[in-house]
Amino acid sequence: MPTTGGAPIRALQTPRVAAVAGIVSALLLGIAILLVRLAVPEHPEDAVDWIHRTSQREFLHTALALLPFAGIFFLWFMGAIRDYVGAGEDRFFATLFLGSGLLFVAMLFVLAATAGSLLDVTDVSSSASAGQLALWQYGRHLVLALLTSYSTRMAAVFVVSTTTIGHRLGIFPRWLVWLGYLVALALLFAVGTTSHLELVFPFWMLAVSCHVFVVTLRRRRTAGQEGREGEGGQE
Repeated sequence: MPTTGGAPIRALQTPRVAAVAGIVSALLLGIAILLVRLAVPEHPEDAVDWIHRTSQREFLHTALALLPFAGIFFLWFMGAIRDYVGAGEDRFFATLFLGSGLLFVAMLFVLAATAGSLLDVTDVSSSASAGQLALWQYGRHLVLALLTSYSTRMAAVFVVSTTTIGHRLGIFPRWLVWLGYLVALALLFAVGTTSHLELVFPFWMLAVSCHVFVVTLRRRRTAGQEGREGEGGQE
């Protein structure tokens, strides 16, 4: 253990809760995506009905309340993955991992801000004016584009980089590697043609988080047992 001035320096360790952050983020993100999908219709002719439909607007309000926390816990999830990978990460894929992850969170927040503006602009009166309908069409298209085209593509890059790092270092089992590449292909090429397919990303996050949590728990139990055995041998 390194020392400074005769006193040992304790290395910083990732908090145990960081391993659970991915599970929480996956659940929050999955619920938020599902609510956005239920609240924002794909067809522009549903504009008038949406403005007066309270249930769909409540779905969107709930999604907006969940998205900031989903983004925060996603950052913790990224930190847990980097800690799990350790010093063996590849610089090229590590750059893709960090860049795509941060861009995904940024687009998630832009989506939330756009959806919040959409609610505000259509919440001012009981009758839908031509201006409201035009703004609604713009906001609806932007929300769906951010969800199905841009954030999901960044999520695909994040999945590919994470899976490749895990595969090259041998820290991901084969089933998780195959799952990662299949999810990345779906996010790159199939999202937008099949409704609700964006949910495969939080499902992948849940699988990775559970694997990292179990392995991390085993490592700490093993380290604890070895430490106790070492203390017993010294005595």
